[in-house]
Amino acid sequence: MPMGLPDQKVHVFVSGCYDILHAGHVEFFSQARSLGDFLTVCFASRQVLWDHKQRESSLPDEHKKALLESMRMVDQVVIGTGTELGLDFKGEFLRLRPDILAVTTDDQYGPVKRQLCEQVGARYHILEKTPPKFEPISTSQIVRYIQAPKTAPLRVDFGGGWLDVPRFARPDGYIVNCAISPLVSLRQWSYERQSGLGGSGAWALLNGHHGVDSELELGVGWQDPAVVHETGLCVWRSGPRPTLDFKRHGDLLRGRMALLWTGKPHDTPSLADQSRNLDLVQQAGAMARQAVLDADVEQLGKAIDVSYQMQLDEGMDKLPDVDGMIGRKYCGSGWGGYAVYLFDSESARDQFVAGCDQARAIEPYTR
Repeated sequence: MPMGLPDQKVHVFVSGCYDILHAGHVEFFSQARSLGDFLTVCFASRQVLWDHKQRESSLPDEHKKALLESMRMVDQVVIGTGTELGLDFKGEFLRLRPDILAVTTDDQYGPVKRQLCEQVGARYHILEKTPPKFEPISTSQIVRYIQAPKTAPLRVDFGGGWLDVPRFARPDGYIVNCAISPLVSLRQWSYERQSGLGGSGAWALLNGHHGVDSELELGVGWQDPAVVHETGLCVWRSGPRPTLDFKRHGDLLRGRMALLWTGKPHDTPSLADQSRNLDLVQQAGAMARQAVLDADVEQLGKAIDVSYQMQLDEGMDKLPDVDGMIGRKYCGSGWGGYAVYLFDSESARDQFVAGCDQARAIEPYTR
């Protein structure tokens, strides 16, 4: 019987990492405590957390113990040091012999914990992990939020777009794109939404995700999260997942790029299976790759125009002619959103931006 626990009282026991305490833990402890009269919380030691999850503890064990002991519904705190996966608390459990072991619905070690309960005659009780009054959250999510960058770039694509979609991938194909500034954040997003600039990839990064898997699940390609995460002027090999072929910092494009808002958003997933000339897409990608290798802006402009010709053949509206431009195309899947323009000089770019309310200057971005 735990120290201070009167006879005939029901002793409840819970265990977990509890590495970063959040409201879900508080509610779980409260519900567990309501099952009896005395609650023992066992948390995995720093060594156990490293051995079993390859993760350093957010707090030293003594700090975590003091924090848990300060909670009004917790009567006792012990530390699990066992080496069995999922049963680091076993030694303390056998010593204290509680009446109830409370777990959450997503507990991965139910079978071995039930066997342990049978050893001491304890009841195995499942509690809902996330009560309705709280939004779901986990320690892993909190860690991702902490590690996530505060700002992220968007991107423009120059050639080879669509060859990043796995079902359209070609062995000798390339995708060329560039991360751009001004940057965006969860609180400040100065570009139009659904605009062909890879906003979903940036949004995933800002929320602590890499983003490739989520894009592929939408049935589109991986180039947005890939270049937003990598940054720079990048050449990628076509394939089921991103493989970087070559990268430049992008300074050769400084002062040479602008965006033109077409006035209407677009939806890439709905356009993915539309008929298009993938041979021309591959040709544009190969030309753009060589231009990046040679650091040749004029050649990159020609590659962009090949991409644009494919877009016109697909049925997209003609983009305006602009003095000093050496290339233009719709960003992303087109049919709306932004169009990227490449200029022969910074003065030509700036003159275009100054004379058009729907235009804005952008610059390459490398982290």
